Amino acid sequence: MNPLILILLFFLLFNFIQSRSLPFPILGQLLSDPLVALSWVIGIIVGITVHEFSHALVAYRLGDPTAKLQGRLTLNPLSHLDPVGTIAILLIGFGWGKPTPFDPYNLRNVKRDSALISVAGAVSNFVLAIALAIPYLFVFYTHTLTPGVNLAYVYISRIIFINLALGVFNLIPIAPLDGFKVLAGLLPKNWYEDFIQTEPYGIFLLLALLLTGTIAKILLPIVSVILGVLIPSFQTSF
Repeated sequence: MNPLILILLFFLLFNFIQSRSLPFPILGQLLSDPLVALSWVIGIIVGITVHEFSHALVAYRLGDPTAKLQGRLTLNPLSHLDPVGTIAILLIGFGWGKPTPFDPYNLRNVKRDSALISVAGAVSNFVLAIALAIPYLFVFYTHTLTPGVNLAYVYISRIIFINLALGVFNLIPIAPLDGFKVLAGLLPKNWYEDFIQTEPYGIFLLLALLLTGTIAKILLPIVSVILGVLIPSFQTSF
């Protein structure tokens, strides 16, 4: 994504959200509840790292070594976190990681393989969220839920939420989000080329949807429903 557009997006979002409450005001919680703030930070770091690593891994398995050669085939967060994007998440609840590169000329089937590489990030976030929820689901359905488990999930639920939000958000079929290439891979060949031509305009549509709050109205209900399935009867405060 063009860095100038990212900077513009950052300042526009910051001005827009100043007068509104954030979905997870991390910096504000550092003093009031440091452990909750830490759980948000862990969720962001782990979620972005797993997401971008999965892109790199699937690309490598499909024959493209680009990400591996750039040191992205690793679970080291420093290889995947974008400094500005991370600060934006902490300040306004919206940000980004370093995009994982891949060279379509190394792929056997560009249309299909691009979609697989793109969807891998969201799938990894969903898998991680489910894995974190399994202990809670076990004690819930075996009726062995304890106050200690509930207390632990006050913090773990934030990590689950972040991963669900990352997964759902990135599947929105608007460039530069992963969902754009996922949808492109599912389209018939006679629609594919025309759809790909719309990619440069996606950032402006995404910006408009963010600034009008449309993305939040779509994202949060979906995440809430999935969260309710993964940690049933758990009372969240975010």
